[in-house]
Amino acid sequence: MTWAAYRGRVSEQEPFRTRIKVRHYELDSLGHVNHAVYHQYGEVARLELFEKAGGIDSGLAELGMAPVLLESHIVYRRELRSGDEVDVSCRASFGDGKVFWMTNEIVKLDGTLSADIRCTLGLMDLTLRKLVAQPRERMAEAGLDIDLFCGTAQ
Repeated sequence: MTWAAYRGRVSEQEPFRTRIKVRHYELDSLGHVNHAVYHQYGEVARLELFEKAGGIDSGLAELGMAPVLLESHIVYRRELRSGDEVDVSCRASFGDGKVFWMTNEIVKLDGTLSADIRCTLGLMDLTLRKLVAQPRERMAEAGLDIDLFCGTAQ
């Protein structure tokens, strides 16, 4: 599935969000957040969403599976500086096959979009070290709240 097709499938419901405060040691020599830190913020939101939806260390671990990041793309929109607080959203979309997508928007409290991230992920069988088919169904089988991933439950 292409990014445009994925974007068209995103629900209009509110996505999961977590708040993060920019710390001074995350800044680069220009005085704004280092580029790699934006990716870390996205990872924080993804992991917190997995935890809230039922956890990686419970049902998925029992089935011998874990999510794996395959690709990440970021667009930087506005700089973040020390002391800024941001809400980092996270939402998943599933298609056919072995991959799924997660998006993050990093938004200042005044509503300014600082960055958006889109990631391609898979669900890995930790014994075979291969992606499993139908990750949505496997995650549901593991007891994760799929509606929360897709932004249709809070």
